[in-house]
Amino acid sequence: MADQALDTEEAAIIEEDVSFFTDIEELQAHGINAADIKKLKTAGICTVRGVQMTTRRKMCNIKGLSEAKVDKIKEVTAKLSGGDSFVTALVMSEQRKLVFRVSTGSGELDTLFGGGIESMAITEVFGEFRTGKTQLAHTLCVTAQLPNEAGSYTGGKVIFIDTENTFRPDRLRSIADRFNLEQEAVLDNVLYTRAFTSEHQFEILDHVAAQFHQEPGIFKLLIIDSIMALFRVDFSGRGELADRQQRLAQYLSRLQKISEEYNVSVYITNQMTADPGAGMSFQVDPKKPIGGHILAHASTTRVMLRKGRGETRIAKIYDSPELPENEATFAITQGGVADAKE
Repeated sequence: MADQALDTEEAAIIEEDVSFFTDIEELQAHGINAADIKKLKTAGICTVRGVQMTTRRKMCNIKGLSEAKVDKIKEVTAKLSGGDSFVTALVMSEQRKLVFRVSTGSGELDTLFGGGIESMAITEVFGEFRTGKTQLAHTLCVTAQLPNEAGSYTGGKVIFIDTENTFRPDRLRSIADRFNLEQEAVLDNVLYTRAFTSEHQFEILDHVAAQFHQEPGIFKLLIIDSIMALFRVDFSGRGELADRQQRLAQYLSRLQKISEEYNVSVYITNQMTADPGAGMSFQVDPKKPIGGHILAHASTTRVMLRKGRGETRIAKIYDSPELPENEATFAITQGGVADAKE
């Protein structure tokens, strides 16, 4: 029964995920010292693509790596990855076939999302309290472990980064019952960590990258609930706003790189705030998501949730590079997020 939560029969697809990236150990065969590779891993750089995604300045800040060593590492990485060559849109289209989507538990919501929460991308869901952001996060912890009917997605493990103390493992039990899954197996496939400061939240990403590297192709979803809570606490007032936004930009850049590097879906929740300038522009809703333009540009898909009647909620595409502006109604049930009853 434990095999229900994580189907191991689809080994071929997992093998495809494993070959998605090149291990940083490959650099040793091209003249890079093993000790230097270990230093890179300690800094959360575990793949050749990870080296490409890291600036020279940041690598020089790693203790024990000189400019000469960094230049050599960058040179070898460029050769292994084929340099800075361009690819055709056709080749890119083939590469995009590796992208998968994690079901939300609601058919209506999946349709709105174009099939589910997309991998190699950041999906941001924002709304007021009690709109279902955390309920959707809990449901995704379970649905991410389920293979799809087409057989193109095998299911996998989940990492949940909690910044607001909202994670409830017992909630996963009732959702697991809905999908006829073994409760202990479902809970065992979710790795949980609590972040206490924005710095701690940043440091956790290095451990996340290491975990994805240790079990390639096994982890499918990274959840952060919520993305901005600790940044709002640690940086207060307009005097620290520039520092906060710069730090947030670095965090989101790292998050996007991890999603692309390891082909995982990233689901983040966000809070809303009153917009003091809304009255001047005659906006219908004077509230807006926090994080400013930095978060707006970093998120691939943004979805706004609002309350409906009773247990129903309404989701609306706020911004997306490929999805049309549309709405979907869903319900919060004992078994998690599901379709609303007529």
